[in-house]
Amino acid sequence: MTGGGTGLAVALATVDRDGRLIDADGRLAELNARAGGAPGQPVAVPQIAALVRLAQRLGIGISRNVIAADGEEDLELWVRAEPRDGKIGVEVTGWRPRPVWRSVAAEPERDADFFRSSADWQWETDASLRITFLSFEAGARYGFDSAAMLGQPLTRMFALAQDEHGNLPILTAVAAQARFDGQKAELRDTGRSVRLDATPRMDPGGRFAGFIGGARMLDEGPEPVVEPALPARSFGGFPDSLSQRLDRALRGPLGKIIANADSISARTEGPLKADYADYAADIANAGRHLLALVDDLVDLQAIEREDFATIEEAIDLADVARRAAGLLAVRAVQADVRIDRPATGQSMPVTGEFKRALQILVNLIGNAVRYSPAGGTVWIRLEYSASMAHVIVADQGKGIAEADQQRIFDKFARVDPDEPGGSGLGLYIARRLARAMGGDIAVDSAPGLGARFIFTLPAREAPVTRTGVFGA
Repeated sequence: MTGGGTGLAVALATVDRDGRLIDADGRLAELNARAGGAPGQPVAVPQIAALVRLAQRLGIGISRNVIAADGEEDLELWVRAEPRDGKIGVEVTGWRPRPVWRSVAAEPERDADFFRSSADWQWETDASLRITFLSFEAGARYGFDSAAMLGQPLTRMFALAQDEHGNLPILTAVAAQARFDGQKAELRDTGRSVRLDATPRMDPGGRFAGFIGGARMLDEGPEPVVEPALPARSFGGFPDSLSQRLDRALRGPLGKIIANADSISARTEGPLKADYADYAADIANAGRHLLALVDDLVDLQAIEREDFATIEEAIDLADVARRAAGLLAVRAVQADVRIDRPATGQSMPVTGEFKRALQILVNLIGNAVRYSPAGGTVWIRLEYSASMAHVIVADQGKGIAEADQQRIFDKFARVDPDEPGGSGLGLYIARRLARAMGGDIAVDSAPGLGARFIFTLPAREAPVTRTGVFGA
C-alpha cells in the first residue's frame, strides 16, 4: 500500500454534480488513482462515489464509516460528503489499514446486523441526532413521509417517552456514547407506538457520530371487528382470516429479506463483487414485489367485505399529494423522471380518510413514474368542479387505448400481461377506496399521448374560483 501513514489528517476533494472528480488532496488523489480514476473522471472509489450520490440526491451532508480496498489491503475511512454551491465537498479521515478478513465482527457491526434483521424498519442519525436514513418502505406502510424526515431532528419524527424511572434511554445513551434498548416513543404523524433500539456509531477519532437503529411497532393499528364468517368471495373463496394470516406470516420474513438484501446491495459492510451486489438488489426488488402483493391481498379482502367503510376525516388533499410524491422521490430519481408536485402553499380541504387517500395517490403517481420515459415528467395538478375536489396525475407514457380504459379498473386486469408490473389489483382497489370515501377515479388517455388519472373527493370548502386549475 502506498497511501501513506495512518492518522486523522483530513483529505479533501470536490466532486461536480455528475460525480466527476474536480480536485483532491494528495492522499485521496492517490487512492482514487490507484482505483483507476483521475481528475475529470467519475470518482473511482465505489464507497466514496456512492456516498457522494446519496448526499447530492438528499441535499444534506452524509457521514459514513467505509472500508475501501487498496491493493492487497483494506483501508478504514471516515467519509463526509456535503452539497456546496452545486458541487459536493468530500472530507476523508481515518486512513487506518485493516486486515481484509476478520474472523469476528466488531460489536457495533453485530448490533447493526441485528437491527437490520429483527426490526420492522431501520433508521440512522448523525451526532446531532438528525435523521440521515430511514427505510423507504416504512413511510408508505406506517403513514409518514420518509423523504421529508431526512435531515430533521429525531424528535420531529418521534415523541419520546420516559421509562419507569423517569429517564429517556436515548439521552442516557448519548451521554454514555453507548447502546440503548427499549426507548418507547410515538410517531408524531400517526400517534402509533414504537420501540427504538440503537447502537452508537463512532468516527475514526473515537468521537460519537450518531446512531444506527431499528424500530419495532408496538401496535398493529386498528384491528378489524370480528364478525361471523361471511360467504366466500368471488375472487377465490378464501376465508376472511386468510389474508390476515398471510400478512402476519409473510410480512416479517419479507421485511428482513428486503432489509438484508438492500444492505448487501449497498455494500454497507465493505467491498463486494458487482455481480453479487446486483443479485442482492434483484432479491430486494423481488421481496418488495411479494410484499406489495401481500398488501394488495389484504386490501382486497377488506374492501370486499359487506361492512367495509372508510373514516371521515378533514384532510388536505394537496398535502396528501405532496406526501405521496415525496414517498416516490427516490423511485423517480432512479427512473430519471421528474415529479412536478403541488406547491407548498397550495391547499385543498376535502373529506376522506388520510391513510386511504395517501394509498390511492401513491398508486397513481407510482404508476405514472413506472410508465413515463426516461427524462419525462409526471404532473400533479389540483382542480375544483361543483362540490368536488380533484387531483390530476398526468404522465408522458404510451397512453391507454379507449377500449382498455374501463378494463384497467377491473380486478386482476392487465392491459399487457407480459409487461413487468403489479398484480392487476392496484387500480381496482384504488377506485373502490375512492368510491367508499364518496369520490371516484377516472382516466383520460389516448395511445401515444400519455394518461391523466383524476382522483376525486368531496370538497370541504368552496374555492375562490370554481373553474380552472386551483392554485395555479
